[in-house]
Amino acid sequence: MASSSSFLVFAALLALVSWQAKASDPSPLQDFCVVDKNSPVLVNGFVCKNPMDVNADDFFKAANLDKPRITNKVGSNVTLINVMQIGGLNTLGISLARIDYAPLGQNPPHTHPRATEILTVLEGTLYVGFVTSNPENKFLSKVLNKGDVFVFPVGLIHFQFNPNPYKPAVAIAALSSQNPGAITIANAVFGSKPPISDDVLAKAFQVEKNTIDWLQAQFWENNHY
Repeated sequence: MASSSSFLVFAALLALVSWQAKASDPSPLQDFCVVDKNSPVLVNGFVCKNPMDVNADDFFKAANLDKPRITNKVGSNVTLINVMQIGGLNTLGISLARIDYAPLGQNPPHTHPRATEILTVLEGTLYVGFVTSNPENKFLSKVLNKGDVFVFPVGLIHFQFNPNPYKPAVAIAALSSQNPGAITIANAVFGSKPPISDDVLAKAFQVEKNTIDWLQAQFWENNHY
């Protein structure tokens, strides 16, 4: 009986450790694993190139993140530096983004399915917030000024808005994944290809179908570059 109980405790601990291990990017088992862009092998992440072929440029990008970006119609531009831009980020579990906000611009409600985000305001003021999961759906928000820092937990819907009608704002964000992903809520729901049935969305949002049809007819622009 004691042996059976010990086994159950061990199994529970193993399940817990396995779940935590899957909650973020896998830890590297060597110093680095630079992406081999020529490999035909498909894995969860990217195959490593031969370490003897690695050089400093595999960990570098002249990204010009000190330069302002042109914003789109929602008033933002997200310049993401992830494993697709720097192959040396493979297996390291981190990426970076510069976010530019036009006056009254926003980075609209979105989620990162694979990363927690920590954001620092470099210039201007931002009104930011996130919503917790069901059933509470608690909304937590804050006005940030230059030098302030805010954290958006992994997977939760969040946004940033520049409330100043005259001055732009700039932020830098670090994300806990080499490839955090981004799902902009409006784009995903109303701009999916092919479109989600208007019957489904009308029922979900409790509105008339013609309202859904109008929303689906809009151009849902991507602000991630």
